[in-house]
Amino acid sequence: MAIAAPTPSTAVLADLLPQAATRLGARARDLALVTGGAALTGLAAQLSVPVPGSPVPVTGQTFAALLVGTALGARRGAAALGLYLAAGMAGLPWFAQGTSGAGLATLGYVIGFVVAAALTGALARRGADRSPLATAGAMALGSLAIYAIGVPYLAFALDVPLAKAAHLGLYPYLVGDALKVVLAMGALPLTWKLLGRR
Repeated sequence: MAIAAPTPSTAVLADLLPQAATRLGARARDLALVTGGAALTGLAAQLSVPVPGSPVPVTGQTFAALLVGTALGARRGAAALGLYLAAGMAGLPWFAQGTSGAGLATLGYVIGFVVAAALTGALARRGADRSPLATAGAMALGSLAIYAIGVPYLAFALDVPLAKAAHLGLYPYLVGDALKVVLAMGALPLTWKLLGRR
């Protein structure tokens, strides 16, 4: 006798907020979530520590981008990080260390945030933020997406080989990324548990 697999949830954390009664209200709610996600990432980017010998600082923005994507879902998460990217390129000084503009060597990481938010949001729609192990996988894949764009962009911007760019913008950050994964593994499933949802 075969047992049917449970249907994966389609809710993300943002879907648990009170729903709007009208279409206009729903759009305003989504706009507020997208703007809030971009602002949270901009705020987290200011938690920044320079890394000697590298143009890539350690920041809170990577963790924020992954959480925003997971909490808002793919569409709103990508929109939030797209807004963060567009506003920073237009001159709003909310990239790491209060920088902005389109000429930064680290811009590839910010572009990667958009992809990572869409990816982690899509995985969260399939329940990847409900258990510690699945959350770890989603966060690791999101981080991989950021590096897959950020490191080659860094190599191009600095005119260095890809291996050198990996030494400058990947290897020094792996331990910190592992700690962010551990934090997410605890925080996201616990949030669902506290809300009484699985």
